[in-house]
Amino acid sequence: MIRNPVPRVAAIHDLSGFGRASLTVVIPVLSAMEVQACPMPTAVLSTHTTGFSDYCFNDLTPFMKDCVSHWINLGIDFDAVYSGFLGSSEQMNIVSELIDSLLERDGSPLVVIDPVMGDDGKTYGPITDDMVLRMRSFISRADVITPNLTEAAFLLNEPYSDSIDEETVKEWLLRLADMGPGVVIVTSVPYESSDKRTSVLAYDKGSEKLWKVSCDYIPAHYPGTGDAFASVVVGSLLKGDSLPIALDRAVQFTTLAIRASFGRENPEREGVFLERVLDSLKGPVVMSSYELLE
Repeated sequence: MIRNPVPRVAAIHDLSGFGRASLTVVIPVLSAMEVQACPMPTAVLSTHTTGFSDYCFNDLTPFMKDCVSHWINLGIDFDAVYSGFLGSSEQMNIVSELIDSLLERDGSPLVVIDPVMGDDGKTYGPITDDMVLRMRSFISRADVITPNLTEAAFLLNEPYSDSIDEETVKEWLLRLADMGPGVVIVTSVPYESSDKRTSVLAYDKGSEKLWKVSCDYIPAHYPGTGDAFASVVVGSLLKGDSLPIALDRAVQFTTLAIRASFGRENPEREGVFLERVLDSLKGPVVMSSYELLE
């Protein structure tokens, strides 16, 4: 049950000054879905880390400690805790402290962890082996996790392959759920019968159901699309949508954002034209394409 008149989310992500990613995506998406985003930046960067070199990176771990203490002292209720890029293993402990404080006050926040660690089989610049190891235990705090295929492989200590088959991903979903999360969503899953399609697969441990949503594959790589996808999932679940509808809405929005940006001359590293498609989040799901898997 939503406690606040407007659902309130502790949005714990980095803030990049240029390039649409992390908080510059999370805040407008949640706001467009009539959800209050309360940002706690984990780091401030001059740009995001994909496609840019020599970026400035300012670790905000000391600020996060003070911020969590202040929020706890104020007794702020959050309907969800939603974390993305974390700049150090210590930051995972700080987020856990916030979660524990909400649970101690008889709260039941939705905890969504997007284990932002890498893509295309490689870790992002600031991510260390220790952080990957620590993330494997941190996700046990989550109700929902949203790794891409690379991050799922890292969490399971499995080799990454961009030609992985669907049956293997289904096995990974169950193994990830055994690590603690109630719902596991894996994005960027190859579509077996066509290289012009891609899929999102999800497993709901409570109902023991597997879901799949597919879409056309667009040959472009825009940073921040994972943040957009996960943010729509968070907003949709807080608004009362079912898991398959939340997946459907997230896939539709992310695909629309990519289509609105594809074919233009702007460098992909600058992200999608989010501003052009935010209004679509106010409408209903126009077509449901989810499948229930065996």
